Amino acid sequence: MTIDHLSFGTQDIAATRTFYAEKLGFPVLIHERMLMEESGTVEHIFFDCGGGCALAFMQWKNVPGVPANYDCSINRGLGVPSGTFHFALRCTTPEALEQRRLELINAEVLVGELLDLDPYSSFFFDDPVNGLRLEYTTRLRLPVAKDRDPDQRQFPASLDLFENAALPLNPKRQESVQPPAALE
Repeated sequence: MTIDHLSFGTQDIAATRTFYAEKLGFPVLIHERMLMEESGTVEHIFFDCGGGCALAFMQWKNVPGVPANYDCSINRGLGVPSGTFHFALRCTTPEALEQRRLELINAEVLVGELLDLDPYSSFFFDDPVNGLRLEYTTRLRLPVAKDRDPDQRQFPASLDLFENAALPLNPKRQESVQPPAALE
């Protein structure tokens, strides 16, 4: 069994489509409008994010009982640190992960630094339209028994790490960059 799609709310379906299709390069699979019998509509869009999995977004418009405004970020709305609720997209190799990071920087997406999250390497960024935290990751090794035991797998962290993981250490590094020759 596998996940087919994850669905989120949005207040701006057009800006969401622009970010996910144009900046992230996710093809639109479906963009539909539900005509609600109670009145109003729901715009519903699905983006192909690879591996048979999609991300979907819904924008509710003038549907009785559904608030016109709500916080789409999940984390902010619940008052928990950024990154508590996030979704991760897998790259197959460390080189593919770095290549994807460079592609996003060149698409003017603000991304965080590569982080060693043994057994993963990851970088984070925020959806600027909906406030969702996203991650690209690659697994560097298979988990072992001690990885499944929280008494053996402990490490220091901070709220600052959670809040700022999607920010570059040096914003000037976020300017358009060329990939290393080996990755071209």
